[in-house]
Amino acid sequence: MRIAIILAVALAYLVPIRVLAQPAKVTSAFKVARLKYAGGGDWYNDPREESNLLQYVRQHTIIDVEPVYEFVDITSDKFFTYPFIFLTGHGNISFTDLEITRLRTYLENGGFIYADDDYGMDKAFRREIKKVLPEQDLVELPYSHGLYHCQYEFPGGPPKTHEHNGKPAQGFGLFHSGRLVLYYTYESNPSDGWNDAEVHGDPPEKREEALRFGTNIVAWALTH
Repeated sequence: MRIAIILAVALAYLVPIRVLAQPAKVTSAFKVARLKYAGGGDWYNDPREESNLLQYVRQHTIIDVEPVYEFVDITSDKFFTYPFIFLTGHGNISFTDLEITRLRTYLENGGFIYADDDYGMDKAFRREIKKVLPEQDLVELPYSHGLYHCQYEFPGGPPKTHEHNGKPAQGFGLFHSGRLVLYYTYESNPSDGWNDAEVHGDPPEKREEALRFGTNIVAWALTH
């Protein structure tokens, strides 16, 4: 009888411990994080863009993705867990000294940033990103670069999704040890084409082009 009581007491303590000790579910699926930044720019605009793009990537490639919207602070513990960071907006951007250091560490240790000027971000973005990698200037990628050919063909470089100032669409990059660590589209705005069709009223062919281009960016970032 005494042994039975001891066993019963022991089980009463062991069962909760086993339940509490169960590890949280971990997924290896690829996710994109929207970068939250200070300065007044609308880093948060159009939150459907990333999830729509990732749904397209899931449908047209073998990349295992999780099509969700997530944002991250540069100083967050989660910042370094994302292999791909997306930065966009219409206005000002401001990085602190700590954020500049963490961004540089991220880029030099396997991270990738895609920045898309949603119209009005260019001046601030160029100023702040120069603080992150001051020894480099943004360089325009030649049309022969692999990013423009890795999944879908873009022989003329980035698509012209929205007109903005009517200037030609351009794609710029920063490199570390030969690896493209940051890609920046200007006067192109393909991320607007990832949005729900009714938001900007883009024709189907424009949205398809933008989603294909976004797929190229994801595929290149994950394989180089």
